[in-house]
Amino acid sequence: MPFSRLSLASVMHCCSILLLSLMTLGTRGEDAPGPIKHVVMIVSDDLKASALGCYGNAVCQTPNIDRLANRGVVFERAYCQGVVCAPSRQSFMHSRYLGDGQINMGLNFRNHGWYSARVGKIYHMKVPGDIIAGTDGRDIASSWTERFNSPGLEAHTPGDYACLNLNIFTRELEGRQSTAMPHRMFVTVQYDGDGSDQPDHKSATKAIELLETHRDESFFLAVGLIRPHYPMVAPRPFFGRYPWRPLPLPYVPPGDLEDIPILGLAATRNDNNPIGMYPDNQRRMWQGYYAAVSFMDEQVGRILDALDRLELSDSTAVVFMSDHGYHLGEHGFWQKSNLHEEVIRVPLIIAAPGFEQGRSRSTVELVDVYPTVAELAGLEIPREVQGASLVPLLENPAASVKPAALSFHKGVSYRTDRWHYMRYQDGTRELYDMRADPNEYHNLADLPAHGETLQRLDRELLARLQRLGIERALRRK
Repeated sequence: MPFSRLSLASVMHCCSILLLSLMTLGTRGEDAPGPIKHVVMIVSDDLKASALGCYGNAVCQTPNIDRLANRGVVFERAYCQGVVCAPSRQSFMHSRYLGDGQINMGLNFRNHGWYSARVGKIYHMKVPGDIIAGTDGRDIASSWTERFNSPGLEAHTPGDYACLNLNIFTRELEGRQSTAMPHRMFVTVQYDGDGSDQPDHKSATKAIELLETHRDESFFLAVGLIRPHYPMVAPRPFFGRYPWRPLPLPYVPPGDLEDIPILGLAATRNDNNPIGMYPDNQRRMWQGYYAAVSFMDEQVGRILDALDRLELSDSTAVVFMSDHGYHLGEHGFWQKSNLHEEVIRVPLIIAAPGFEQGRSRSTVELVDVYPTVAELAGLEIPREVQGASLVPLLENPAASVKPAALSFHKGVSYRTDRWHYMRYQDGTRELYDMRADPNEYHNLADLPAHGETLQRLDRELLARLQRLGIERALRRK
């Protein structure tokens, strides 16, 4: 039956709308960023977020990481899942909270035809043991098309050596604390070289070589920089940037440890280690840490410069992160291995072509890095992956992908926007209102006024662990 004039007009109107819609979709597709061709993931070691300029530190000089932040998205509330090197790195490389998966991040790129390379420490290596020996540590070979180690002398580097908790200062090479000795976490070395013989400088040099060699193919390049991990070795001028005498020590309230459960205490503290007797050496520890951070930052800058020089920046997603944070005297705690904020909060910066610079205060986790770079590269994300892609936050930093972050050590940390709840395997707990008490001085877990909040967070935590199938994290041992 022939169309009436009205029906023909209606059809023409619908066709016009459809054509306009198709044209609009086509325009959006052209404007939207397509899959990137290269991924460079730089992983620092033992780096607390609060040591970086782009995270608010006004003393430590990190111009290169800061310039990456100026063209990427800075995640202000990023949290690690493991609080020492091995479990953290295993976790983010598999995007699994506890234990391994079948398809790690590097293998996923390889399975899609990408060149995948490791330079330096990505999975766990003993520092300084594997670094001195130039060995692979707990590396997983299936991750990489090629892998390269960056050996160095570490604490045996000639120069001004200090074992700060034993108050030893010497230029002699004999008798220095090294891999098997008990006081190795408080060692600095100021040396007179230019840095080119140091592991991180070697790693940056090899990374630049690989960028040049593989610039015309799709690649995933993971660069592991070991500083500021012990021993804090850096050329003397980096120490000169931070005279130790004016450096302030963290405020520790009287009786600060009295409301922290035994399982919540750091293993190394002012009250059980000689470092507590030497306030000046605690300041020297900050000096060494800052010097090592700045030296590591210089290597990041060399890699970023190479990306610009090779005209790869417009096709490369760059991720900068650390495996976990670090205590430098907060609560009288040193090093890592506990669930407090200085340890679980890490720097995470992602700069990808087609996305604007910004800052996100949304809660994210290191398990989210794997699905994020996979989506940016247009790769399939394996079903076993437990993290969430952060691409929605690259598009809109105010968006949210999850309500809380999980970290694990002798129990579980459950970090929301406002609350930090820790439940340990012996049933003890900590609860902090991070808006009112960001330094975690007042444990609220035993106060009746916060009982309802504690119960709600406990229910949320248990439900999340059950969904993930990892309730064992709370089992008593």
